[in-house]
Amino acid sequence: MGLTKQYLAYRAIDSFNIITSGRANVNFAIVDKTEGRYVAAPAAENVIIWDLRMGDRKLTLRREKFEVTCLRVSPDHLHIAVGYADGMVQIFDLSSERYYDPICSLALHKNAVSILRYDQQGMRLVSGGLDTELVVVDVVEQAGRARLSGHNAAITDAHFLQRLVDESIVVSCSKDTQIKFWNLETQFCFKTIVDNRTEVWALALIGDLMVAGAGESGMNVYRLRKHDGTGTLESAVEGLSIEDEDTISPISVSNCGTIQRAGKGRTVNLVTDPSERVLSCHGTNDLIENFYICTPEEVKKRLAKRLKKEKKAAEEDGTDEAKLSTEQSLSDEIKRLESVRAKQKIKSIDVVLGQNQELRVLVSLANNSLALYSLEASIKTRKAADPSVKLLRALTRLGHQSEVRSVCFSNDSLAVGSGAGESFKFWDRDAMQCLRTVPTDYILCSKFVPGDHYVLLGMKSGKLLIVDVAAADIVEEIPAHESELWSIALLPDQKGCITGSGDTTLKIWTFELIDSGEGAAQTKVLSLLHKNTLKLEETVLCVGVSPDMKYLAVGLLDATVKIFFLDTFKFYLSLYGHKLPVLCLDISYDSNLIVTGSADRNVKVWGLNFGDCHRSIFAHDDSVMSVQFIPRTHMFFTCGKDGKVKQWDGDNFEKILTLPGHIGEAYCLSVSPNGRYLVTCGSDRTLRMYERTDETIVLKDVQEEEREQLENEQLATGEDNTVPLLPGLKMPSRKTVGSEQSAESILECLEISKQFELEAEEKPELHPLMQALQVKNPVDFLVSTLMRIRASDLEEALLLLPFSTVCEILERLPTLLTQRPDQLELLCRVTIFLFKVHMKPISAAKNMKPLLVKLLSMLKRDIGQLRDVLGWNLHGLALLQTEVEQRDGVQLFREATQARKKRDKKRREANKRRLQIQMV
Repeated sequence: MGLTKQYLAYRAIDSFNIITSGRANVNFAIVDKTEGRYVAAPAAENVIIWDLRMGDRKLTLRREKFEVTCLRVSPDHLHIAVGYADGMVQIFDLSSERYYDPICSLALHKNAVSILRYDQQGMRLVSGGLDTELVVVDVVEQAGRARLSGHNAAITDAHFLQRLVDESIVVSCSKDTQIKFWNLETQFCFKTIVDNRTEVWALALIGDLMVAGAGESGMNVYRLRKHDGTGTLESAVEGLSIEDEDTISPISVSNCGTIQRAGKGRTVNLVTDPSERVLSCHGTNDLIENFYICTPEEVKKRLAKRLKKEKKAAEEDGTDEAKLSTEQSLSDEIKRLESVRAKQKIKSIDVVLGQNQELRVLVSLANNSLALYSLEASIKTRKAADPSVKLLRALTRLGHQSEVRSVCFSNDSLAVGSGAGESFKFWDRDAMQCLRTVPTDYILCSKFVPGDHYVLLGMKSGKLLIVDVAAADIVEEIPAHESELWSIALLPDQKGCITGSGDTTLKIWTFELIDSGEGAAQTKVLSLLHKNTLKLEETVLCVGVSPDMKYLAVGLLDATVKIFFLDTFKFYLSLYGHKLPVLCLDISYDSNLIVTGSADRNVKVWGLNFGDCHRSIFAHDDSVMSVQFIPRTHMFFTCGKDGKVKQWDGDNFEKILTLPGHIGEAYCLSVSPNGRYLVTCGSDRTLRMYERTDETIVLKDVQEEEREQLENEQLATGEDNTVPLLPGLKMPSRKTVGSEQSAESILECLEISKQFELEAEEKPELHPLMQALQVKNPVDFLVSTLMRIRASDLEEALLLLPFSTVCEILERLPTLLTQRPDQLELLCRVTIFLFKVHMKPISAAKNMKPLLVKLLSMLKRDIGQLRDVLGWNLHGLALLQTEVEQRDGVQLFREATQARKKRDKKRREANKRRLQIQMV
């Protein structure tokens, strides 16, 4: 057996250039108790907390592979919930030192999460997805509570409705044009609004008003009122009739008007500030409209003012004053503020109302930038000539405002250049900070000139630009070609370059220094001298020169690669075999191999001496966009439109590893001259940096890991999670690989425990798993196994267990409750869930009845004791609080006390009304 060839692994360092991605929303965040300064913005698969004042990153919350589709900061601003494209929701603690580790991960939806919303206390979270379902999550328990199904299209918005009723109610809207009200106790929809003709895209709740933004320019406004609940028993029963369904609903909804938007197209976002004084909205264009919600006193003043004007107008026209409406209208309650016009198409907004009625509007723009605007939010009318809108901050410098098409490394490997549709940027490799920006037209390719003082840029217009790195200025603009300049290759003797274009020509240029400026300021600057032109029959897509200066390789639109002698331009070889145009090529350091990548998704490795195809590799799931050898090796990297970045060995044609790539398409890659770094760019607006580590990898191990990963992604028990005896059961969680592994661990634990108990008399050795968990008996082993299961996976894991295992767990529960009272809450949850799911077979088994009676009495006793302890502690703290108040003469926790008194009063009134109905 020969020696196994080992390779050094490349690992991702970080991504940069991205400020905000347009698919998810932005939110104000509070870090270090500072409000209005920090914002949470989605950045492909990460969330970045930006410091707007300093203009740099504060924190980064990471996850691999899946794009962020929505995020929400909790009301206490301590946590942030992030929803991803695979239906996962993760919650991070911003105040923790380990902020980068999620405190919980919840698998809730089959598709992307479209909306996340906390309740007023931040204890519950409602999540809506593209799979048409809503899931309500208990944040403290870190597990789902309810799954609500009823909409026929993707959920677009959802809110908890706590302001009017004591019941748990969620209101949601969807692309199916409906607005639904859900009761969380029954998990059913009790009211549906169907008067919107187009998709409902956003909802906002302000006081007792609900605003719905649809596909039209008008926004419907509904008034929500609580049903008083008084009336006779007969009227309550009559309310169950089909004709009048409203009587059984705890709230009544009435349409009270429309707010007309100035912008055209659909409403994209509706946002209110935390104090609910301002409503902001925007459509598909660049206009943000703001509305001020008046206080009751301001409404009375506006109504009186309006009536006064109408009476005066009636007197002048001679009409009857009695016909004038004295009721308050929507125009009295809502006043239009100044609109904010952004510089680009808007993707999402967030607002916060500060002191002195200053409204701050955070805007995420489609061109990868953030802007913060300020305006005055007051009832006073300002003159058009004196606007209060100001642009306070803008984050634009840290990223390109269009997709990056080209990247290149400097010759000393310390700097990175990136070219996009509007500019060329220089980046520091270590800090990943932008050093220089040069505004240009659309760039297709770029190369650093030897010495790193200048960069050559190939443009879509066919021009060739020479850019001075230090001055960040265009030195010369050469009209090199008549069509797109697709490729630039430097000559190995470093005295010139070659350009290939869509006008079917290939030109050789030599570097020369010419005088610039006059007198004392005269300096030498770089220029290009046209030396030779090669005319071809097809569009030139890529060019390369062999390091021995012997051959010139040209990739053409007719799917062939032509090899010419560099000195005479004589034809030497034609490499044919690709089915679609050759998009990229590279030649190895010893001029023996040439590797080509094509739109037919294949990479071919050829010998340059005879033009023989060594191997054709099916490399990517879409077009291969870029290929480059690692200096002084036969290993090379490829990237494709499938977003993946792969490393290959050109000698044995094996894939070495697949790096975590782009979300979307990957356009270009560049390997540093020292071979240690790799940078790639793609359609997700990110530049991704990879570094070679000292970690050695063996191909068989990597292949085995990839195979295991593929197997883990597929569920062994299938996607379906229905229970045979409960076809209508809809779990608030989703079956994952984690829940399957948890079920396996429970089965394994019970098997080991049985074996241990059989050999108990012989005092057997502890099983390795028991030693790993540091337990010495089966009771502690089972409890430890249950404790190690994630809260969000526990119910799904228990659901996968066979009935015989369920009976075995139930038989062990009395012992567990006796010996481990510290885990009463967990054991109680397991017991209740197993009873709920397997109620019929358990009740049918006669031998289970004594066990049920025993479990019931034990649980009642233990939970009673736990409640007594909690009550004792609560009242003990209340006594201490009273003593402190008497001593200091200060009422502690005044706001909390007042809120609690109000809640108790409401509860007493509701109980009194129920008693009246029962007496009747």
